[in-house]
Amino acid sequence: MAPRVCSSALEAVSLIGNDEYIWTHSMGATPRVLLEALAQHAMTRQNLTLLQLHTEEAEALSVPELKGHLRHRCFFGGAPTRALLASGEADYVPVFLSEVPKLFRSGEQPIDTALVQVSPPDSHGNCSLGISVEASRAACDVAGRLIAHINPQMPRTHGDSFVPYDRFAAVYEQSSPLPEHPMAGADAISQAIGKHVASLVEDGDCLQMGIGAIPDAVLGQLADRRNLGIHTELFSDGILALYRSGAINNSRKKVHPGKLVTGFALGSRALYDFVDDNPEVLFLDIEQVNDTSVIRRNPQVMAINSALQVDISGQVCADSIGTRIYSGVGGQMDFIRGAGLSPGGRSVIALPSTAANGAVSRIAPVLSPGAGVVTTRAHVHYIATEYGCANLRGRSIRERARALIDIAHPDFRESLCRETFELWGLSI
Repeated sequence: MAPRVCSSALEAVSLIGNDEYIWTHSMGATPRVLLEALAQHAMTRQNLTLLQLHTEEAEALSVPELKGHLRHRCFFGGAPTRALLASGEADYVPVFLSEVPKLFRSGEQPIDTALVQVSPPDSHGNCSLGISVEASRAACDVAGRLIAHINPQMPRTHGDSFVPYDRFAAVYEQSSPLPEHPMAGADAISQAIGKHVASLVEDGDCLQMGIGAIPDAVLGQLADRRNLGIHTELFSDGILALYRSGAINNSRKKVHPGKLVTGFALGSRALYDFVDDNPEVLFLDIEQVNDTSVIRRNPQVMAINSALQVDISGQVCADSIGTRIYSGVGGQMDFIRGAGLSPGGRSVIALPSTAANGAVSRIAPVLSPGAGVVTTRAHVHYIATEYGCANLRGRSIRERARALIDIAHPDFRESLCRETFELWGLSI
């Protein structure tokens, strides 16, 4: 059956009734046009639940007037939801990114309506989820109703991104720019961290990394490497530049050799133009991209991730500042475990040594009360700051403490030694 072709986004979302679970396409494909209409429509409905990962430009749904009408259920927090999470007006679900599609497909998390932003249908009648497949692939598979913003500016991408046009219940077409994240500026601390992390990257490595100043700094120092591969949940401009330099050719991968594999892209318009109708880039279901059993099949997986805080035993907090939810579990453990099982694989947690303009050490004797352990001390391998890299694999707690204090900011090393003795009974 052909979808209802709507003259406004509000008409499209008007199909949503009371008590529904609604999934929103996430990351750079966040359907802002539909969500702004939903903010208006939700005022006429009760008990709506919006399921989401990180969203872009979705602040319209975070206003206090929506209390009782719509509540956020976040598998990953972001700027539009942090204040709501902190006040208890939104819910955080700690879960590995690879497990989110499983929640949908098993029925543990029902989805009544999925809101997505897609490319216009091609000659075969298929629209594309474009720059963000992530868990939206699974949501589209199981949702009772799909509502689409058809955006001519959305790239048509290859892989698991295609959705038949006649699968939609309602569509609304409008040309809208996609959110862009240009490469971060190269500050001195990020450059120093990037240099230390880059020293761990070898020819033939299969890379996974995120977005921001530190990953960009790492990638910027790898132009002399050869035969690098990409299997990552996030594809950014830093990878694009390295690909064009010839350092990346994906020739040594065992899973999808010759292809860049990702779950979503976030960056500049040049990045979006590169992935448009490019068969060398596969946007796959995040259940597959982040599956540890898939990741480990590639040799020399190098997983590069970040953190908010690390304690001297190697526990890594990456989703909260104490009890205050900042982001989410995401795919960090998916890739750290996959890298650990990969032949020749390695992983590194990269972070500045301090926070709050130098007032707080990110390396702490113990994690802050309520901080979530995303990567356990049994899984952690390298930790990197601007002062160097600490290899924690196979090290005792005492040896870890010494190695981590050595890469902490010099202003905090003496107090860390003292507190490590007081709290752990370890003389450093």
